[in-house]
Amino acid sequence: MLWAIDVGNTHSVFGLWDGNSWVKTWRLTTSGMGTEHQIAATLGSLLAREGKQLEGDTFIVGTVVPSVEEALTRFAEVYLGVSPMSLTSGEEVGLPVDFSPPHGVGADRIANALGALAKEQPPFIVVDFGTATTFDTVDHTGTYVGGAIYPGVLVSLEGLVARAAKLPSFALEAPEKAIGKTTVQSLQSGLMTGYAAAVDGIVRRISQELTGSVTVLSTGGLGSVFQDLCETIDYHDPDLTLDGLRIAASRIVNNRRSP
Repeated sequence: MLWAIDVGNTHSVFGLWDGNSWVKTWRLTTSGMGTEHQIAATLGSLLAREGKQLEGDTFIVGTVVPSVEEALTRFAEVYLGVSPMSLTSGEEVGLPVDFSPPHGVGADRIANALGALAKEQPPFIVVDFGTATTFDTVDHTGTYVGGAIYPGVLVSLEGLVARAAKLPSFALEAPEKAIGKTTVQSLQSGLMTGYAAAVDGIVRRISQELTGSVTVLSTGGLGSVFQDLCETIDYHDPDLTLDGLRIAASRIVNNRRSP
């Protein structure tokens, strides 16, 4: 059994792989994970609901939050009895990277590229809707060539509400029409359709710099919300980052075994 953990600034996604498929995935608040003991208690409770025990023989983390990585490392060692792996660069998993500096690419972005390469022929763009919306780009040679980082939709919403206290709260869903007839509809139109248009604009500009027909995938917590709003996204894959981490774990293990 393999554990893959994608640690984001706001949420962390835990996935348990049985060798054929994801048994279950869980999305937890990153700030609330706490110590290795709290992590074990939370996961143990979630697994119990599925009739399963806390176990695993492989453990990989992709994160840019050092304090959380330390707690997850201790959890793997104490409660699973395994030596955890951490995805830190494209070089260690055989992904060519054209970025300055090469190790400056976040683990989630490397994982997105690996996951997409297992499913699609490059070139492609992975749009990851998280705290920030990232655009991860792999060219026709299979090289990670960079991309773009855009403020996440929740960050945009929080910024708007913070500066306009009288605005009502509203659901992150698209209105039926662009012309809002109420304040809420107007807010939904401006934020949701405006954000989708920005995503499409960035994707189109990146695509112009690539050679060949470009496939566009989305992932991340809010990716499904924008699937029908964005004209440029071909499909949504909620487990793409976890799949990339799973592939990375296999390659790291193989590299360690090689003489």
